[in-house]
Amino acid sequence: MKNTDFKQFAFHSLLNNVIRQLNFQKPTEIQQKIMPSILKGESVIGQSQTGSGKTHAYLLPLFQKMKTERQEVQFVITAPTRELATQIYEEVKKITHYANKDGKWISKLLVGGTDREKMAEKLKQPPHIIVGTPGRILDLIKNGAVSIYTAQSFVVDEADLMLDLGFLSDVDRLLTRSKEDIQLLVFSATIPQRLEHFFKKYLKNPIHVKIKDQLSPETMKHYLIALKHRNEADVIKEFSKVVNPYLAIIFTNGKDKANQLEADLQERGLNVGLIHGGLSPRNRKRTLKDIQNLRYQYIVSTDLASRGIDIKGVSHVINAQLPKEEDFYIHRVGRTARAGMEGTAINLYNDSDLNLIKKLEQKGLPFIYTDIKNGQWVEAKAWNERNLRTKTTTNIEKEAWRRVQKAKKVKPGYKKKMKKQHDAIKKQLQKKSNPKKKR
Repeated sequence: MKNTDFKQFAFHSLLNNVIRQLNFQKPTEIQQKIMPSILKGESVIGQSQTGSGKTHAYLLPLFQKMKTERQEVQFVITAPTRELATQIYEEVKKITHYANKDGKWISKLLVGGTDREKMAEKLKQPPHIIVGTPGRILDLIKNGAVSIYTAQSFVVDEADLMLDLGFLSDVDRLLTRSKEDIQLLVFSATIPQRLEHFFKKYLKNPIHVKIKDQLSPETMKHYLIALKHRNEADVIKEFSKVVNPYLAIIFTNGKDKANQLEADLQERGLNVGLIHGGLSPRNRKRTLKDIQNLRYQYIVSTDLASRGIDIKGVSHVINAQLPKEEDFYIHRVGRTARAGMEGTAINLYNDSDLNLIKKLEQKGLPFIYTDIKNGQWVEAKAWNERNLRTKTTTNIEKEAWRRVQKAKKVKPGYKKKMKKQHDAIKKQLQKKSNPKKKR
């Protein structure tokens, strides 16, 4: 019988105690498949969606290999955003605390938005673990504040987002300052072609574990609301009258749209926060703190929050604008219905979104077509039913006019007679196209 608990990994007693305190019952699929390779020192590519348990898939094996007596950098963990790096660092601190190793297992967070000189001062005693953004780590290495040449393992978390944000070149520069045989642990939801070139440069025969994630958890419902020339803020305001979300993230395509929508929703009296890459580090930090303190019920965001920030307790995801690609839809709605909890995705759409909707439906995503009228949910026609009905009506209309007998001589009232004839033919054609079932 296959072992499905954490005993199979033979972690030392301190880590087994940590796992109990983290309330982990059994390994997730990515943990089950990737931990043995990491423990053996092999380089790996872990491909899975956000929320699959990948952070602990690498943290627990790294702590298992920690050598407390060696006062040098042993592990480097990089993330594309300071928020994500901070969240990983918090997990590192949590494991350290649960293991009763505060002050003995030393870790440092190296991100932008903090005083470089103070940070360099804190690095005089080399930490065992560095967690940070590639740019800030590289900056401190160049200034001689820290060296990563002693590191055994190097983690690149959210590699595809790292690529999108233009930070992969910094990762490249960090790896040239590392040992040639360093264990490289790369985690990514998708593997674009440009990442393949990076892998070929640094990874020799890596273990590639790809988790085929469920398109959507069974506990999630996906609603589609046709905008029909309405303003997104008006529809979301109507939604707020019907539903009282614990915490809703509202996604837009771009910072300008996010700024505008946040202002529009504030005008309509909703309790709204704003988060995107265009905010200053101080504002982003303050907003995230306010979110943690439950100051907001709604957060307007760009795709930064779908991957680069982990916001807990999200009950609803609202796509004020649908993304252009399927993967981004999955990343966005993946912020809710986590750890077996229920979740709801509300998608506002127009005709330009039909291609995406069609692709997601073909993959088996079950959309519910609805609308909100007079403070109530009402059933709505699916986009393809509406299109089909419009097309059929147009074709019947054309055929009816084609069959109308044209008058040889134009006499008074001829237009009226032709219209009458047209209507009669149209009626017959409609009966034929939609015959009543015989009893």
